[in-house]
Amino acid sequence: MLLVRSYLFALAFYVTTALFLVLGSWLLLGPRRWAMAGLKLHAIVSVWLLRVIAGTRLEVRGREKLPKGAYLVVSKHQSAWDTFGLVPLFRDPAIVLKDELKWIPFYGWFCVKFEHILVKRDKAAKALKQMISDAQSRAAEGREIVIFPEGTRQAPGAPPDYKPGYVALYEALELPCVPLALNSGLFWPRRQLVRHPGTIVVEFLDPIPAGLPRKEFRAILEARLEAASQRLVEEGKKSLDENK
Repeated sequence: MLLVRSYLFALAFYVTTALFLVLGSWLLLGPRRWAMAGLKLHAIVSVWLLRVIAGTRLEVRGREKLPKGAYLVVSKHQSAWDTFGLVPLFRDPAIVLKDELKWIPFYGWFCVKFEHILVKRDKAAKALKQMISDAQSRAAEGREIVIFPEGTRQAPGAPPDYKPGYVALYEALELPCVPLALNSGLFWPRRQLVRHPGTIVVEFLDPIPAGLPRKEFRAILEARLEAASQRLVEEGKKSLDENK
């Protein structure tokens, strides 16, 4: 039954995604806010399909902690779910993504339209400078800057592998930073088609004020984020067991 529901969800997800991309392609010619509205609608529909077909629910905690205006979000990244499921939780997010994505037909074109922050990872120094410049521009518009500091998906409970880019953004933007913990990888595992029933929990942690010294900021963020993520992973494992 688990595999049947997973295959049905995969079919529904990829069909609706293709329809959004193709039928919504006219949004590439309209204002960015229209395209962002389409992006959020796709995410809401996908989260709904995941709940109805696969039995995977979503719980969001700590939204009342989010600052007003622009801020930096440093998030764990365990699953492909994170790339769309987090979008409706923000007002107007600008997500740091790898530049190669822009060459994917429709999907990549929309990444450019959304004015996400596209980073050429093979040109480290130049890429960092451009990332900071783009992030400052987006933040000046009041947008949330979202970065996955490990750069790629990590299995739940895997040893952390933080890259320094998020620290550079924190220093340059001079904005509060919100750590974001989650356990999505338990229910939408990377490189697997199976989708497990249970509850994905996304938790916004207490904002870290702007202006802390680099070492202090990094120590605080990584300690809080790892502790919260491990707690949510343990909680998620219980949810998995209850839904077997």
